[in-house]
Amino acid sequence: MENRIDNSTPSFDRIKLNVGGKLFETTLSTVQSSGPDSLLSALSTRSTHSSDPIFIDRDPDIFSVLLSLLRTNRLPSSSLKFSKQELLDEAAYYGVESNLKSALLPPSLNGLDASLVSTLHPSVEGFPTDFTAETDDGSVLIAHGGQISCYDSNLIHVGSVRTHLENVTSVRRVWSNIATVGSNSSAGVHFYDLGSGRNVGSVHWTDPSDPRIYRARVHAIAHEPSSVFASCECQHRENCILHIDKSTLQISSEIGRQSGNSAKTVVIGKLTYLSEMHMLIGSSTSAGAFGYSGYMRIWDPRSRNVVWETSEPGSGRSSRFGDSFADADVDTDQCALLKVCSKSGDVAMADLRNLGDDPWVYYQDNNLGQRNPGGSKVIHCYKKQVFVGKEGGLEVWSRVEERENGGGCDGLVYRRNFVDKAENTEKGIIRKMEGGGNRLFVSREDVEGLEVWESSYSSNVVHVL
Repeated sequence: MENRIDNSTPSFDRIKLNVGGKLFETTLSTVQSSGPDSLLSALSTRSTHSSDPIFIDRDPDIFSVLLSLLRTNRLPSSSLKFSKQELLDEAAYYGVESNLKSALLPPSLNGLDASLVSTLHPSVEGFPTDFTAETDDGSVLIAHGGQISCYDSNLIHVGSVRTHLENVTSVRRVWSNIATVGSNSSAGVHFYDLGSGRNVGSVHWTDPSDPRIYRARVHAIAHEPSSVFASCECQHRENCILHIDKSTLQISSEIGRQSGNSAKTVVIGKLTYLSEMHMLIGSSTSAGAFGYSGYMRIWDPRSRNVVWETSEPGSGRSSRFGDSFADADVDTDQCALLKVCSKSGDVAMADLRNLGDDPWVYYQDNNLGQRNPGGSKVIHCYKKQVFVGKEGGLEVWSRVEERENGGGCDGLVYRRNFVDKAENTEKGIIRKMEGGGNRLFVSREDVEGLEVWESSYSSNVVHVL
């Protein structure tokens, strides 16, 4: 006996939708994957005994994209026809915003496959003076002039804060909704609520014996769960690091107070707190007629004592005299201190658990033809990769092998490659890099906007971590 399908009988595991005049038919399990609180899930519970499709007065083309997302958990190529905001607006209507935001996030950042995907342009005074990215989700705060523009994990602009400062040059998010800001041209450490835009507190470095210290200006900010650290300098060059209690927004102590009258005592320009080892790590560089000079210093903020320091040129038995570091950074994943040399462009690493007079091990690779231009160099460590900006060019050092013998940096093999294309190097000198989520953010000197670098899902490059 031949079985026949009666097309006049409705199928109870499917649902028909008429979106903007276009018919769609899908399974109940697909629409229910949007979550119990979504509009689509609510529609799926309606009676299916009627053969008439449910009408929704929305854009059918975007709905097609969202339906494909529910089926595969990935966005189809047709999504490129729409802006992120258009997709998010429709996703919010259907209640599938979380599905879309998850799909919009980039894959794990692989420097060998990273490319410039977009540029964030603050609406006013679009030259970034500083920025900070959240490592967990890739959201970012951009300081430009006296304003702070806030972007969420999908790089959608969610608001701006106008501060009382003319030029914000340091910004850090110290709570989910509070940012610490400072300026190298205006006094004080200031705390702003990113939601309301209110100044919720200010801290000034004071000394009854020296009234000039009240005018101290901020050069760098770091933080940990209970404290904020701010590197400050007065007009007469006295400088220190202020240890500020988050709960009271009061100064707990001064760390490393010194007179900045020499290259070894100028104000800290880069500050990092390494929570795993309770270390506060600062570095400073200056350039003159005879090249770069600088120092690095590590404190225990609990005792305020210096636990290690070095200066270049001058210290270390083989510190490559005359090739001082141009920039330094901390690799929090590997508990290591990194530097890039000012002349050669060489990269070296020091194990923070085994520091000494000359702890540096210089990276070696066999990738010939790499350029080492003079001039500005910056370094940033993120996700076990080392990004180096040389003038306008961007390189990455990636760990590709670990030898059986040896430990620390001696047991690792790194490979250096260009991240950018030739046309990217002509955009301007790289001023700062910072990783957040699965993105690398890059700002350039006298260039508007903040560059966003991501890896591709289609990459076949194998990156060993």
